[in-house]
Amino acid sequence: MTDTIKKYLIVGPSWVGDMVMAQSLFIDIKAREPEAIIDVLAPAWTSAMVDCMPEVSELVAANFAHGKLGLGERYRLGKSLRDRGYTNAIVLPNSLKSALVPAIAKIPTRTGFIGEQRWGLVNDIRKLDKVALPMTVQRFIALGLPKDAATRELVSIPAPKLIANTDSAKSVMTQNNLLADKKVLALCPGAEFGASKQWPAKYYAEVAQYYLAQGWRVWLLGSNNDAATCNEINQIAHQSCDVLAGKTTLPQAVDLISRASLVVSNDSGLMHIAAALQIPLVAVYGSTDPGHTPPLSVNHSIARLGLECSPCFKRDCPLEHLNCLNDLQPSRVLELSEGLV
Repeated sequence: MTDTIKKYLIVGPSWVGDMVMAQSLFIDIKAREPEAIIDVLAPAWTSAMVDCMPEVSELVAANFAHGKLGLGERYRLGKSLRDRGYTNAIVLPNSLKSALVPAIAKIPTRTGFIGEQRWGLVNDIRKLDKVALPMTVQRFIALGLPKDAATRELVSIPAPKLIANTDSAKSVMTQNNLLADKKVLALCPGAEFGASKQWPAKYYAEVAQYYLAQGWRVWLLGSNNDAATCNEINQIAHQSCDVLAGKTTLPQAVDLISRASLVVSNDSGLMHIAAALQIPLVAVYGSTDPGHTPPLSVNHSIARLGLECSPCFKRDCPLEHLNCLNDLQPSRVLELSEGLV
């Protein structure tokens, strides 16, 4: 490797959607520096996305306990990376602990925004202008640019593009007794953030029933936490859906979404995965802002009322009515979906 080729260690986010959006940074780096080597430091579970990103050479698993400093573990990992020849680190999270491993690894250039007293740990420190860079993905890309070029005008946004494994998708379908004889609507009614991101189950059920009547199959996807909601949707839809919440791993959910003809989802990690797989998508927004974390694809529509009280970014509605979601009728989502398929 010549001195002109950079080797990056990028400290990735710990949220599914943010990790998907981080691919835009990887794509942007490779467009400007085709020979660059990109490794990603992130929890092992993020392999569900990272393995689908051809720009990434290796995932360096960082399985630190959530919310814990874990200084000893971070020191051991950082020390183990010193001989890997990294020239640059980019620290996407703003926490102090996220900046420790690159500093311990003695990576010469360590770039990140001003965060929790990270002076010294981050030696190419940037001041975040939230007005110039309103979108999370813009902020990620800006950290990959020279400091004097990281402005709104210079930050283009290449869309994430996950590459799913076709054979793996077929295998997951077989394991779950799913048929590929019809078009598939994938519904993603969960959101780890909380109730203020979750469109009512009865509305999802109405969308499911519409497409079932059109001869489609309907898959209900999510984690164990979403199983009750998915079962409620299925019950309203006369047990005609395939309930997969809690029955698949995240990599398997990625595989299944790649086989869908249409996805309807809350603002969640699965929404960003669907967008990055370029599946037609209706994204439902309540308390959050599509101007901040939009789906990054061309074939999507946003279902949002844009009430005066939103976006509030609260986990629970501070006004205790959740009108931003309760007043968003299924007819609007169906109207938007029909424009995509």
